[in-house]
Amino acid sequence: MKIRLPVLMRINKYVLMLLYCLLAWPAALGIAIADEEVEKAIFLFRDGDTLTAGNAASGQFFALELSAKERLVKQFVANGVAIIVTNQRFAGVGTFSGGWNSLRRIAGEDFVSAEVRDLSAMLVTSDRLLTYNGRSGAWAQTRR
Repeated sequence: MKIRLPVLMRINKYVLMLLYCLLAWPAALGIAIADEEVEKAIFLFRDGDTLTAGNAASGQFFALELSAKERLVKQFVANGVAIIVTNQRFAGVGTFSGGWNSLRRIAGEDFVSAEVRDLSAMLVTSDRLLTYNGRSGAWAQTRR
């Protein structure tokens, strides 16, 4: 005589198998389910009118020369990205970006605030919202 499981028990068995697959396999493969902290890889050094970003992950250094009338307003450094604000531009460098990437300021634009974390940054100005991606080195912007 064959023993049959009730329908609800069979469904529960399949639900448990699905949950196991969703939760156990990513962990076994080393895939993070929760956000992981990005290791400290970007360091910033200022020497006169030159800002040098050191990338500990790649062993590279990237220099950014400020022009004659350009002055540093603010600088932000997170684990995988560094952002500088000058009176003429915004510049960012990331762990994987390959060097400094700049974005010109609009005439009369005031810098309001910035949030820089891990591999990304968001800057707020009087005219725009800006984001910087430290992986690709790309700036994105929208009007306020």
